Amino acid sequence: MAGTESNSGRGKGYGWRLSLGMLLPSSNPVAEPEVTRMLPEGVSLLTTRLKLAGSSREDLLGMTRDVESAVGLLCDAGADRIVFNCTAVSTFDVAMGDVLRERIEKVAARPATSTADAVIGALKALGAKRIGLITPYISAVVEREIAFLQHHGFEVVRSVGRDLIEGKAMSSVEPGQWYRWTMDNADCAADAYFLSCTAIRVIDIIPHLERDLGAPVVTSNQAMLWWCLRHAGLQDSPEAFGRLFTKRLPV
Repeated sequence: MAGTESNSGRGKGYGWRLSLGMLLPSSNPVAEPEVTRMLPEGVSLLTTRLKLAGSSREDLLGMTRDVESAVGLLCDAGADRIVFNCTAVSTFDVAMGDVLRERIEKVAARPATSTADAVIGALKALGAKRIGLITPYISAVVEREIAFLQHHGFEVVRSVGRDLIEGKAMSSVEPGQWYRWTMDNADCAADAYFLSCTAIRVIDIIPHLERDLGAPVVTSNQAMLWWCLRHAGLQDSPEAFGRLFTKRLPV
């Protein structure tokens, strides 16, 4: 009955298990609907945007400029945990994820993370060592991401970028095209594939790629949500979004 609290926790309000606050590039129209589709019961999503509508060094670093004020807005809404959800920015160099986490936690006084943390955690949880990297990015961004993964002990055996500049262009690519590009760049040496970027529409193709590649597939939004759930002590395994959700945090 509407308005009646059940034993499952309905009636306690949205986010009664976890209210996740997300900092997102301004040109990204994909992360919110993708993450929302994967949310378990009792987990809600709050979002604030930061300016990013390009791929230059200046564009990417510019997204970090107003982090503190954006975090304050998410705190106003009661977010329990905050994530900086942009792959290209959080993997800009090996220190960026740590710097962003520290800046957010200083303002929010609550746990924070970034997409970079989540991706590394996801690949480790899957036992991956050799990665096939599929991205929409320009070459400079791809090269920085490869260096980031290598720093954390992964070998990138195949990488591809599509020279797309900003979120709306990245989001315009159909999921089927990402499937074909990934299959075209399959490498028998890869033991996992990373479809990198929070602005590409790929969660629906994860199970199909895992079946046809015979290897686990990690995507930015999938990894981010998995990481945040596990760190919040939630072991939910949403169906149809890949092997990653069967895993616990790496030791």
